[in-house]
Amino acid sequence: MSSTVYAIDPDAAGAIGARRDLVRESARRSLVRRRLLGRAAIVLCVVAVAVSLAPLVALVAYTTSRGIHALSWTFLTHIPTPPGIPGGGVSNAIVGTVIIVGVAVAMAVPVGIMAALFLVERTGRIASALRFAADVLTGVPSIAVGAFAVAVFVDPFDHYSGLVGSFALATLMLPIVIRANEAAMRSVPRDLWEAGLALGVRRSRVVRSVVLRGALPGLVTGNLLAVSRAVGETAPLLFTIFGSGFLVANPTQPMQALPLTIFTDGTSAQPSSQLIAWGSAFVLLVLVLVLSVVARVVSARLNRQAR
Repeated sequence: MSSTVYAIDPDAAGAIGARRDLVRESARRSLVRRRLLGRAAIVLCVVAVAVSLAPLVALVAYTTSRGIHALSWTFLTHIPTPPGIPGGGVSNAIVGTVIIVGVAVAMAVPVGIMAALFLVERTGRIASALRFAADVLTGVPSIAVGAFAVAVFVDPFDHYSGLVGSFALATLMLPIVIRANEAAMRSVPRDLWEAGLALGVRRSRVVRSVVLRGALPGLVTGNLLAVSRAVGETAPLLFTIFGSGFLVANPTQPMQALPLTIFTDGTSAQPSSQLIAWGSAFVLLVLVLVLSVVARVVSARLNRQAR
């Protein structure tokens, strides 16, 4: 056996050592500067977070301080009293909000899921046009949607109803539902789709058992966020539901809703009416926050179960 001995050039070894020492010295000199820049970036991030949270904290604090005094069991379970008479509640507005938003969800969610499935499975001009229409509809002002609902459903029949308000809210929810559901379905690996089809399973069964189940966390989150937006919309309801001082559970009749109560009582000169407006705003704020928290919790639990 023969062994080969490689000699190291002393000049090359010296050059390598010199470069190593130079790098260490440069790193040592720039350490203070890098630490200062890192701390400055952290401070800027903290300031940005504080600035972004300040409006939310101020809104919640101010609404809570003004509306918490109106809360009582009577406020939540009784109908309003005549103008100028203290007391009364907003039970009719709470029931109306739940019914109107519930009907809007029943209108928008099935259509949005089917449209999202079409966008995921198909390509071409029709799919591009539908995606573009959903993006454009997302930016349409809610007051324009309310005016459209009045022109199509209220003026021809001369009849206000909660059903027309649900249609307006569903129109606002639909683009959010479509785009959120499409993103959730695209998160399911394409290999799972192809594996189900390769086994001879019907496409509808693959969609139901593989795609929708895998995208369920995103579907729940997106749909609940769309509902959170619809709950607080005021402009479409001003044109469509007319309002009612009684407890109405029939969506084909004029109804009351929390946003409409806030608008009408908040612009009143009566202190009792303004107190009811602030109490309604607090109830609506709590409802929106609860929906947002539920969306996050359900999504996190479904994600853990999927893993």
